Amino acid sequence: MRPAKSEYPEYYENYVALVPEEDIVAVLEPQAALVEGLPDRVGASRETFAYAPGKWSVRELLGHVCDAERVFAYRALTFSRYDAVSLPGFDEETWTPHGHFADVPLRRLADEFAQLRRANLEMFRRLDDAQWRAGGQGDNKPVTVRGLAYVMAGHVRHHMQVLRERYGVA
Repeated sequence: MRPAKSEYPEYYENYVALVPEEDIVAVLEPQAALVEGLPDRVGASRETFAYAPGKWSVRELLGHVCDAERVFAYRALTFSRYDAVSLPGFDEETWTPHGHFADVPLRRLADEFAQLRRANLEMFRRLDDAQWRAGGQGDNKPVTVRGLAYVMAGHVRHHMQVLRERYGVA
């Protein structure tokens, strides 16, 4: 079941809107392989390409996607265990340069994401209905596990769209 608007912060609406499907696990699952295939679609010579000054390179963009996967999954894990604490936000503009992603081959970043996503899928598959509805605070905003799963799927769709439209990645 899709999350209600009350299950995620308003600033994630653009991600959730990219996921009209009802079965979120079925959406999350193929994204691991989609990202894993990214290096073949980009090519080694374009991994460090940024479409404008001050914008992330393809490597940095994927590094950010890995960071976000970790953060959203940790929130989902915490809340699914009925620990309704308030977890801090993260500033991708601060985090991304400190991830040193520009120095990491895209293949390694793609493999890292696929491993993260597959581990997160194992967690999601074991949740019961009540755990999907469980929530807490992320960046001082209420969010449920279901909301986070939709944010995760939409976040990847968003960045794959950016790669197509602004980086010319098919």
